[in-house]
Amino acid sequence: LWSAKRKVDHFPAGLKEEQTKEVPVAAKLLSEQGDSKMASVISRGILKPSTTSLFVCDVQEKFRKIIHEYPSVIEMSRYMLEGANALNIPTVLTEQVPDKLGVTCEELQPHIPTSARNFPKTRFSMMTPDVKEHLKTQLPEVKQILLCGIEAHVCVTQTALDLLADGYEVHLIVDAISSSRAPDREIALQRMSQAGAFLCSAEMAMFQLCGDAKSEHFKAISKLAKQPKAHTQLGLRSHM
Repeated sequence: LWSAKRKVDHFPAGLKEEQTKEVPVAAKLLSEQGDSKMASVISRGILKPSTTSLFVCDVQEKFRKIIHEYPSVIEMSRYMLEGANALNIPTVLTEQVPDKLGVTCEELQPHIPTSARNFPKTRFSMMTPDVKEHLKTQLPEVKQILLCGIEAHVCVTQTALDLLADGYEVHLIVDAISSSRAPDREIALQRMSQAGAFLCSAEMAMFQLCGDAKSEHFKAISKLAKQPKAHTQLGLRSHM
């Protein structure tokens, strides 16, 4: 589903030199760096803290009364922020027209890592020129993105598609993503999955990143998992 163009080394008669063939983007980017083992890991969706960043999309005050299961989105976004902080995973937040739609919800504010960057935007996608520049210059090692926020069928979908087009691996935190209408959320998750994004829960992502009960981060991640969580309907339907 992810592809990029590269020139063919040998051209049969009648074929132009510009003819290309498709290769997986994530594997191509990493193989060019001589790291075939890591390319294999990333192509299978195996999260690694050293190559991962958390993206939190537009979890703002103005949406509090209109988003389906918004308390769950806020709570699981908080879970992701705390986990990212414990694992030293760089975090990027955006706010859609914050002067009109408000800032990031107050419940999340105390849990935003001090190193996190928050970008205001008008574009629906989080991949604004400023965010792209931040990834390129400050986070060149990042190849995998944990994505959560709202709305699933607008800003989250456009962000996921832009990330995939730029060669990033996208992991959708299903229990921290929603829309104002539940059907829009379901269709968006399916659309992003068709495009090549991985579906996972917040806890699933954090334990994969932790990786081992002997990890120095296991205690913090385990403690986070034991915290009471609100009942949520933000799962996946069987037909997906």
